[in-house]
Amino acid sequence: MQDASSRVAANRQTLALATACRPVFLRQVHGEQVAVLEAQSLDLSDPQADAAVTRQRGLGCTVMVADCLPVLLAHLDLPVVAAAHAGWRGLAGLGAGGLPGSSAGVLGTVFSRFADLAGQSQAQAAQRTIAWLGPCIGPGAFEVGAEVKAAFEAWHPGSGAYFELLTGSSAKYLADLAGLARLKLHALGIAGVYGNDGSPGWCTVRQPSSFFSHRRDTALGHSTGRMAACIWQI
Repeated sequence: MQDASSRVAANRQTLALATACRPVFLRQVHGEQVAVLEAQSLDLSDPQADAAVTRQRGLGCTVMVADCLPVLLAHLDLPVVAAAHAGWRGLAGLGAGGLPGSSAGVLGTVFSRFADLAGQSQAQAAQRTIAWLGPCIGPGAFEVGAEVKAAFEAWHPGSGAYFELLTGSSAKYLADLAGLARLKLHALGIAGVYGNDGSPGWCTVRQPSSFFSHRRDTALGHSTGRMAACIWQI
């Protein structure tokens, strides 16, 4: 059941007033496509992408989540910011609908555009970039199949450390989504990573009074809302 469009519009207006920016929302498809936002982006109707990047001051890169991981990037010296919607498929580098994507995944793809807007190589930009990870499904609740573990290990053998075999199972694992994102960011050279450390307080499933959770609420037969993560330059 979808929320009424009038309520969605009112909530988006509330976000704009609270942040004093112009948030640009995306039509997210669990892929790697990146929207480069400019002043005229305000005239677009939710561009299809799972990440956004901009140099435009006052324009908010915005992603919606309710178990997936929001990742926000900011350059310490230049007015370049980005936001990414990191579900496991986009993070692992699988395209929308499970089609083959790139090994870079959504974080590698958005950071490539981020560095381009900064006019720097990725190595240079990484030295002056910080990242913040928001709430997501935690490692005690994110049950996945062996194919998810294999998808990450195809990119980096060290990814296996972020999967724990589920007790009593030979093919089900508990996955640390935030930990995998940190591994991806560190591989890009970004050392300054803050926010979600995988502890229970960040888990969308286990904190119903604080966060929406698609997995939790759907299992209970309920519809669920979405949380917005937004970053902008003043």
